[in-house]
Amino acid sequence: MPELVRRNLGFFLLAAAAGLLLRVVFLIWFPAVVTDSFVYGDIAKNWVQHGIFGLNGTDEISPTYVRLPAYPASLAFVFTIFGMEHYRAVLVTQIFVDLGTCFICADLARRLCADQAAKTAFILAVLCPFLADYSAAALTETLEVFFTALALDIAVSAVQRRNLSTMVGCGLSCAAAILLRPDGALLLACIFLYLSWDALRAMRISHGTEFVWSLQSALLIVVLAILPLVPWTLRNYHIFHRFQPLAPRYANEENEFVPMGFNHWTKSWIADYVSVEEVYWSVPGSPIDVNKLPGRAFDTEQQRAQTEQVISDYNNLLHVSPELDHKFQAIASERVRSHPLRYYIELPIVRILDMWLRPRTEMLPSDSRWWEFNDEPKWSALAVALGVIGVLYVGSALLGFIRTRQVAFGGLLLLFVVVRSLFLGTLENPEPRYTLEMYPVVIVFAAAALVRRAKQAAIADSSPVANQSF
Repeated sequence: MPELVRRNLGFFLLAAAAGLLLRVVFLIWFPAVVTDSFVYGDIAKNWVQHGIFGLNGTDEISPTYVRLPAYPASLAFVFTIFGMEHYRAVLVTQIFVDLGTCFICADLARRLCADQAAKTAFILAVLCPFLADYSAAALTETLEVFFTALALDIAVSAVQRRNLSTMVGCGLSCAAAILLRPDGALLLACIFLYLSWDALRAMRISHGTEFVWSLQSALLIVVLAILPLVPWTLRNYHIFHRFQPLAPRYANEENEFVPMGFNHWTKSWIADYVSVEEVYWSVPGSPIDVNKLPGRAFDTEQQRAQTEQVISDYNNLLHVSPELDHKFQAIASERVRSHPLRYYIELPIVRILDMWLRPRTEMLPSDSRWWEFNDEPKWSALAVALGVIGVLYVGSALLGFIRTRQVAFGGLLLLFVVVRSLFLGTLENPEPRYTLEMYPVVIVFAAAALVRRAKQAAIADSSPVANQSF
């Protein structure tokens, strides 16, 4: 990659400048420091000032394990240099990390295809509004995407060269991804499965050396990825007396009640991000507007009346008590028994499609109900534009995977996308940001498709038939 950049320095500088400008636009006009940002920031500040990985309580700082340590550590690093709670410095830092991701995407495309695909991938990455948007959000996404792309790039490099020492970087990148978000473990699982498959393939064709290398690589990345979790796990066991190697699924504190019946109920009908904003995030603390529930939330009039009564009970309390949770669970169980295919297959598929294809406006002023066009014209236009751009990225990637046979190691990238997408389909809160970790793969396949199309057009233009005059 360094050689490619040196040979095309002007191109990469110009493209990087365009990408920097796009990210500065988001930084100036759409910076996002949200509730989760302050949770991470509170942990980081207490870590720096008091040496406690914890959250401020009414009287004291309480140790916590509701968030993994990597992002608070990055915030603590920035706060130490630029001042406590200096989130603007955090966002500026993330912009340059995101530009680093663009170079990694280009390198991955170069390894899988060719130099021209690398340049195309770089353009697609620096101009991707979704990556740029989240670089201006004080959340884990930018760093998670960076380490995901880095792990995949290093894995491909190591497999190509059969270099075991190179795989060290892959294992450490997986460790960073896991320490940022628990679902980073899916990345490790996919690379491990791919290397295991490679070992079995080598064994079948009697390539003993390749078999040993693949097996060693698979074991190495697992050890390197899990090893950094050991101090975190020991810390949690020492303080909380429980085995907690990752953050809890629902970010709940020790002994905090989790309304699983309510979660099960929402999962029995929720299919889009709008319902996440309007219903799922309302609990606890805000009333649920029953009129916001879609028709698929009720199977019968009797069930509608039952659901409306339970929601009315919740609105009187503004929290889900254990008794109320049992009522939500009863409705959910009835719905699953009546329509198991809908619960286990249809709704997960729709949630996956919604996360991939809906306009990514969750960090922008555009109305989440963009299709109703009740918003200001400029924000409605922005939502439609982002929706079209998203479809073009994903559509080009699909075309690249289907038609472009130049992409080697496509199986690893496809495995990661499929496994992560299936996992996302199981969530009751389908948020589009959860697909961002897969965008390096989208960009690489899209670049391959565009390069192939450009080559076909060049061949057609240079052919004798194309040059004939009639």
